[in-house]
Amino acid sequence: MEQIKRIEIVIDALEVGGILKTLDTMGVTGYTVMNNVTGKGGRGIKRNDELTGVFSNSYILTTCTAEQLPSITNALRPILKRFGGLCLVSDAQTLLH
Repeated sequence: MEQIKRIEIVIDALEVGGILKTLDTMGVTGYTVMNNVTGKGGRGIKRNDELTGVFSNSYILTTCTAEQLPSITNALRPILKRFGGLCLVSDAQTLLH
């Protein structure tokens, strides 16, 4: 097992491309994106029941090393401040294979 940092991001679907580009720039080698997530946050309830999906949220899951984390979070902070969203960071372990 290897110690890693788990990063979970919930963001407006329209901003996913910018987040992924930022993660790529920061050296993140992989991620998972789940579209049309629903929930309630500081900006109210987000539903996925409108026709176009423009106002839906997406969930991004990725990992990084402890050394990468400060530069990644510093790069994400202005995006989240401008567009809203949520970023959770937690300790995790990955199974080496």
